[in-house]
Amino acid sequence: MKEKLQKELKRWEEESVDNTLKRFPERKDEFITSSGIQVKRLYTPIDSDEIDYSKDLGFPGEYPFTRGVQPTQYRGRLWTMRQYSGFATAKETNERFRFLLEQGQTGLSVAFDLPTQIGYDSDHPLAQGEVGKVGVAISSLADMEVLFERIPLDKVSTSMTINAPAAVLLAMYIVVAEKQGVPMEKLRGTIQNDILKEYVARGTYIFPPEPSMRLITDTFSFCSEKMPLWNTISISGYHIREAGSTAVQEVAFTLADGIAYVKAAIDIGLDVDKFASRLSFFFGSASNFLEEVAKFRAARRLWARIMRERFHAEDDDSCRLRFHTQTAGYTLTAQQPDNNVVRVTLQALQAVLGGTQSLHTNSRDEALSLPTEDSVQIALRTQQIIAHETGVGDTIDPLAGSYYIETLTDEIEKRAMEYIEKIDSMGGAPKAIESGFIQREIHNSAYEFQRSVDSGEQVVVGVNKFTVEEEQSFDYLRINPAAEAEQIKRLQDLRKKRDDSKVKKMLENLRSCAEGSVNLMPAILESVKEYATIGEICEVLREVFEEYKAPDIL
Repeated sequence: MKEKLQKELKRWEEESVDNTLKRFPERKDEFITSSGIQVKRLYTPIDSDEIDYSKDLGFPGEYPFTRGVQPTQYRGRLWTMRQYSGFATAKETNERFRFLLEQGQTGLSVAFDLPTQIGYDSDHPLAQGEVGKVGVAISSLADMEVLFERIPLDKVSTSMTINAPAAVLLAMYIVVAEKQGVPMEKLRGTIQNDILKEYVARGTYIFPPEPSMRLITDTFSFCSEKMPLWNTISISGYHIREAGSTAVQEVAFTLADGIAYVKAAIDIGLDVDKFASRLSFFFGSASNFLEEVAKFRAARRLWARIMRERFHAEDDDSCRLRFHTQTAGYTLTAQQPDNNVVRVTLQALQAVLGGTQSLHTNSRDEALSLPTEDSVQIALRTQQIIAHETGVGDTIDPLAGSYYIETLTDEIEKRAMEYIEKIDSMGGAPKAIESGFIQREIHNSAYEFQRSVDSGEQVVVGVNKFTVEEEQSFDYLRINPAAEAEQIKRLQDLRKKRDDSKVKKMLENLRSCAEGSVNLMPAILESVKEYATIGEICEVLREVFEEYKAPDIL
C-alpha cells in the first residue's frame, strides 16, 4: 500500500505538478509556519503512517487527551465565553460586567490596573497617572465589594489576571462571596498566579522567585483543602506569545513553567493527584490557522505524558490540560481596525477547533485604546455566531485525521519536547529564566518576525500591503480623568473609617507568618477582612521578601 502510494505520488509530481509549475510558479520558494516548520505541498497517509491511534490520539476525554479533555466536548456544553474587561473604578467595571452578562457572556474575566498588579495602592506616588488605565483599580476589599455588586458569585465563574499579589485578590474574592452568603467551597474560577512568565514576558513581578513560588504553593495547598472547584493557577503561554515567541516556544516554555510549579508543590509535600486537577493553562491564538489548531492538540498530549511519565500521576484528571484562549493582541492593527474583526473571528475559530474550554475574543479597537461597549459586543457576538451558527461544535475534534494536522501536531510536540529537555538540562525553568535563555529565545523570535514584516516577506494586511489613506474616526474609550481622584478619595475615606488597631494587628501577624514557614493564605485572609489594603499587605511582604531586580540578560 505504502509503496504503491509513493509511486503514485511521484507520478503526480512529475506529470501534474511539474507541468503546472512551468506555467504557474508557486508564490514562494519555501512555505513555513510561524515556528519555522516547513510546509510540504501535499500531505498523504505516508506522512502519518506511524501514528498509533490508541497511543497517540485516543478518544476524547481519555488519556492522552489529544482529541479533547471532555468525552462529548461542545455537544454537552459550549466553551465559556469569558470577555476580559476592567477599567477605571470598580463601579464602572461592575457596569461593564453586568452589560456583558446581559449580552450572554457566561463567565467574568477581570483586568486589573498596573498599580494593583504590582501591589501598590491607588494613592501611592508610583501609581500616579496609571490608576484605572489598563484595568480596574482595586486597593481594598471595599473596591472588591463594589466590583461584584449585584453579581451572584455562586452563579458565575470568575477569572482574575493577577500574579504577584494573586493571593491577596483571591482573599478579597473569598470575603466578598462570604458576604453574599456563598461559601468558598462553592466558588468557581481561576487566579492566574503564574509568576515565572512575569520574569520572562510581562514584568509585573514584585518578589524574587523563591518567595514568589512559596506564595503560589501556599495557594495550591489552601485551595486543595478549602476550594475544590477553584483553579489555583493559569499557566500562561499567552503572554509568552505576545512577547514574540513562536507557537512551538509557547508550548515549550509554558509547559516548562508548569513542570516547575508541579515540582515545587510536590517538594512541599503535596500529593500530585490532590492538586494537579486544578491547574489550568492559558494560550494565545495567533494567525497561522492550522498551526494553531495543531498547537493546542500537541500541548494537550505533551502535558498528559509529562504528568503520567514524569510525575507518575495516577488520576486521569491530573493529566488533563484544560485551557483558556485569548485571540492574539499583537496581531491587531491600528490601521484599518475593522480588519481586526476578521482576524479575531479566524483566531477564535482556531481555538474552538483546537478544543478550548473558555475563550476571550479581542475587540477591533484594542490597538488604539481599551475597547468601547460597541466593540466588546461585536467581539462577544463573534463567539456566539461561531457557537450557534457554524456547526463546528457539533462533532469532536473535527480536523483529526487530516494528514497535515496530525503531522504538524507530532512535529510541534517533538520540537517543544526538545526545548523542555534543554531547559531540564539547565536545572528547570527558574534556572533557564535566571540565565536569560528563555528571554533570549523569545527576543530572537520577535526580532525575526518583525524583520519579516519590515521586509514584506510576512504580509500584514493594511500595514505593509493593501494600505489605504485613512482618517481615524473611531470613538475611542476615554477613561474619565476624574476616576483617579475618585478612587483615591474612596481609599482615604476607607482608612478613616476602618479600625486601624485591628489592621495593624493583622499585618503584624502576617509579618510573623512571612518570616516563618506557615501557609500565608489565612493571615492574608484575616488582613483583608479588616480592610487592610493591597499596598499595605504587599509592603509587609516586600520588607520580608525584598523586591526582585531583573538581571541584564541581553
